[in-house]
Amino acid sequence: MRRRLLTAFAAGAPLVAALCLPTAWAADTGNTASRPLDCSTVTVPAPEGTAVEGVVAVDRPAGTVDVPEITPLPAAHITDVPAFCDVTVTLTHPGEGDHAKVTVWLPKEGWNGRLQTIGGSAFAAGDYGTGLAGAVKDGYAAATTDAGVKTYLDTSWALDGKGQVDRPLLKNFASRSEHEAAVVAKQVIGDYYGKAASYAYFNGCSTGGRQGYAEAQRHPDDYDGILANAPAVNWDEFEVATLWPQVVMNNEKTYPSGCAFDAFNTAAVKACDPLDGVKDGLVENPGRCDFDPRRLIGTTLECEGKQVTITAADAAVVRKIWDGPRTTSGKKLWSGVPVGADLAYPFLAGTLPDADGELKGAAFPVPASWVASWLKKQPGFDVSTITYAQFTELFRQSQAEYDKVIGTDEPDLSAFRASGGKMLTWHGQQDQLIPTQGTVTYRQHVERTMGGAERVDDFYRVFLAPGAAHCALTGQTDDLGVLRAWVEEGKAPTTLTATLTDSTGKQVTRDLCAYPKESHYRGHGDPATADSFRCVTPPRR
Repeated sequence: MRRRLLTAFAAGAPLVAALCLPTAWAADTGNTASRPLDCSTVTVPAPEGTAVEGVVAVDRPAGTVDVPEITPLPAAHITDVPAFCDVTVTLTHPGEGDHAKVTVWLPKEGWNGRLQTIGGSAFAAGDYGTGLAGAVKDGYAAATTDAGVKTYLDTSWALDGKGQVDRPLLKNFASRSEHEAAVVAKQVIGDYYGKAASYAYFNGCSTGGRQGYAEAQRHPDDYDGILANAPAVNWDEFEVATLWPQVVMNNEKTYPSGCAFDAFNTAAVKACDPLDGVKDGLVENPGRCDFDPRRLIGTTLECEGKQVTITAADAAVVRKIWDGPRTTSGKKLWSGVPVGADLAYPFLAGTLPDADGELKGAAFPVPASWVASWLKKQPGFDVSTITYAQFTELFRQSQAEYDKVIGTDEPDLSAFRASGGKMLTWHGQQDQLIPTQGTVTYRQHVERTMGGAERVDDFYRVFLAPGAAHCALTGQTDDLGVLRAWVEEGKAPTTLTATLTDSTGKQVTRDLCAYPKESHYRGHGDPATADSFRCVTPPRR
């Protein structure tokens, strides 16, 4: 889609958008003001602490939104998107040299009266069009921000010209720009439609999930409802922790093949599948799975046409990865990759053949970049050289330097509760990138801080999804609809209906239970249907 952009600059705020080929029309949907909607007159006062550098507003016709290929994601083409006003606001924090864009898409017809802000992924702070287009198709005014940083895996912004961490940009990425996006989006909506949004929602997974938690913790009045899935909370800790599988393989000089990793997971799922009362290809709680990988020692596999025998060294590596990071003295630092989660390339225990055909570690780029750029301050640092002792030092360094900036683990959510906000989270029990236990631990900390599970359930609920990988429930559950019913009608969810994929690849329906309850088979009925299960409180361990 070719775009003609006319940018208006003014000496101060608010700025008024310059419109390319404006089209005025009378809004008469029952949800928007009965007045012509004119993209060209949107005003944007600068949020506190910022200056508005520019505003671009473009009328977009109905049709297909083309999202370009952005590594590692392919191009996307979202069809049947209604006509909308596309507003991009560029903000800066005077004296800091940053340039953060906030994008707001405003449907011309059929606006449902709500704002939906879309979060980011990996090192990208926001959405490139797929989420925005989907929200507009559903009737929302949609918003996102790039925080002035780069794309999913581009961390060239991490260090400034002097080789030091660019603190303003890290602050933007951590939380500041997300709050400013909420402020700008609400202003643009009010100015365009002539009235404020009735409700504001945040929607994110992974980095987006962490951004949602940051909003609840630091800016509790920004959103009525926050959908924050597979959240990357405890960022300073888990980003180092997820490099652990590579550290283990490099220090043990043992690199299992992807085929071998799959064999360990298949055996573990098979052994622990019945723990919820039925063999259905799903492990309800991998944390209770005590499968010993040494049981596979001596097993012969055919991997890519070659015969491979699982060794004691392979089993030892898998044990350490599942157990999680420890100091050299054995003290636990963080949770391991959940049993059953994919370990093989391109994920956390990825291996690839070198020039001689020998398998070597292939680190997942997100934790590798965090360690290289933000901790070592050397973007080209070879993470394969990290010893066990150095790993502990890096873990502690990350905690000390970055917890207050991007840890996103403050358990006191009393201000968010007082604001009337609701937060809903789901997290896959086989998340291969963000250990599920981090979300569970955070929820437990909130309970201890705020008076117990029942009081926390009034405004914050977590649902754990057996068999689900990282962000895999996106599109497989009506999570936003459930959150809206909670916010707008007071219908607190006790379950979250989702489509899951079992170990055979078959899709099944399951009602996910609100934590700490778990789903157990009733003893009769089809295991592929939700009504064959009930939610029970598991015994304390």
